[in-house]
Amino acid sequence: MTHFKAAVFDWAGTMVDFGSFAPMGVFVKAFEQFGITATIEHARGPMGAPKWDHIRTMMDMPEIASQWEAKYGNAPSDADVDKVYEIFVPMNEKVAADYADLVPGGKAAIDELRAMGLKIGSTTGYTRSIMENVLPVAAAQGYEPDNLVCSDDLPEGRPGPLGMYKCMVDLVAYPPAAIIKVDDTEPGIKEGVAAGCVTVGVAMSGNAVGKTPEELAALSEEEIAALRANATKILKDAGADHVIDSVADLPDLVRELSKG
Repeated sequence: MTHFKAAVFDWAGTMVDFGSFAPMGVFVKAFEQFGITATIEHARGPMGAPKWDHIRTMMDMPEIASQWEAKYGNAPSDADVDKVYEIFVPMNEKVAADYADLVPGGKAAIDELRAMGLKIGSTTGYTRSIMENVLPVAAAQGYEPDNLVCSDDLPEGRPGPLGMYKCMVDLVAYPPAAIIKVDDTEPGIKEGVAAGCVTVGVAMSGNAVGKTPEELAALSEEEIAALRANATKILKDAGADHVIDSVADLPDLVRELSKG
């Protein structure tokens, strides 16, 4: 038995899209439409935030802001963010379903958690229009969480707590200490912290490592350990109570936390 009532999962980099690849190239291509060179490294930095906020953060990066000002004669404004966002969302809608494979062991982990009596919730930095393309692909693999809170569902997104509060209402699960928030990004972990939930970071499947299972398999133990240590530090610094490699490890952690 466990005292936990629900586990709330992020999507890309946590439950699907091992390595969190779907948005990366789209951010780069969206900026290309405006004659601006952005890199995958630029795109990975704010990952987990609502996509409008993500673009705002990228446009505030000195390397991008200076290009924008040189080309358009002004520092990037919120109206400029709107323009990039309007290009980004339809592009991301098209590719998100191509990166919606469940992480290895994810389905089995969800089945175990449900058998323990936990409800399964979800929040995401994706908009609902993007998620409409992801949900059927996940469902075909047997993953259908009990709710979904998207970045544009509420007046404020991550790292604020409103998405988690909505999960508590949808799932009828409380208090916050009885809910586990699982995420691979800083904003997603901070979302759980802000709501007072137990937070679990996933290191190896997520944005901070940014590699496929096949790419990881080709690395040495030392290289993998270094990647794990870096991702763990990022997640712990964001407030993660615990860090595991992937959601496949969550049932064992829940059993451990439920002892005594």
